[in-house]
Amino acid sequence: MEVREAALDYSKKKYTIEEYLEIERTSDTKHEYYQGEIFAMSGNKSQHIIVAGNIMGELHGKLKGKPCRPFNGETRIYIEKNTLFTYPDISVFCNDLLSLNNDDLNFLNPTIIFEILCPSTKSYDRGEKFKLYRDIPTLKEYIMVEPELVSIEAYSINNRGFWELKEYNTINSVLPLQSIGCELALNEIYSGTRLFSS
Repeated sequence: MEVREAALDYSKKKYTIEEYLEIERTSDTKHEYYQGEIFAMSGNKSQHIIVAGNIMGELHGKLKGKPCRPFNGETRIYIEKNTLFTYPDISVFCNDLLSLNNDDLNFLNPTIIFEILCPSTKSYDRGEKFKLYRDIPTLKEYIMVEPELVSIEAYSINNRGFWELKEYNTINSVLPLQSIGCELALNEIYSGTRLFSS
C-alpha cells in the first residue's frame, strides 16, 4: 500500500490517537498515523494486488488447522512503543490475537509482516518503517516483495536478537518462513503476473 504523503486535510495540526481512530472509522480512505501526524494511503496497481492475493492464498492453505492465520491489508496494527498505526499488506498472527483495549480493530502482535513494495514508498518500507516494525515484540520475520521483478528481501530475527537478511531472486527459489513452519515457492508468489504465468 502506497503511503507517506501527509494528507492535505490533516496537515494543519497534531492529532491524538482518539481523533485518528475516529477519522478512520468514518473515512473511505485508509490512513497511517505516527506521532500525531496522519498520512493518506493510496490504492495499489494490478501486479501488487496479484502478488498479495497469491501470498494470502498460499498462506491460507498452508496454515489451515494450525495456530497461525494470515490477515490482509485491511488489518490495522498498532505499535505502542512508537505510536504507529498502519496497514501492512499481509500480516500473520499466531495463537491469541491481541488488540488495543480489546477493540478487535487495532492489532498488536503479528509474527510476520509482508510489504509489497511500491516505487514511491520502497525506501520507507526498507528504512524507517522497518525500524518502526522492529519495536513489535512478537515480530519474527519481515518480508518485502517486489511485484515488478523477482526479488524478495526476507529479514528474520536470530536467537541473539539480531535481524538477518536473505534475498531470493530466482523464480525457482523457495522462501522459508521459519517462525510459522512453512515455505512459499516464488513461482506461486508470482503466478499470474507479467513476470511468470503458471
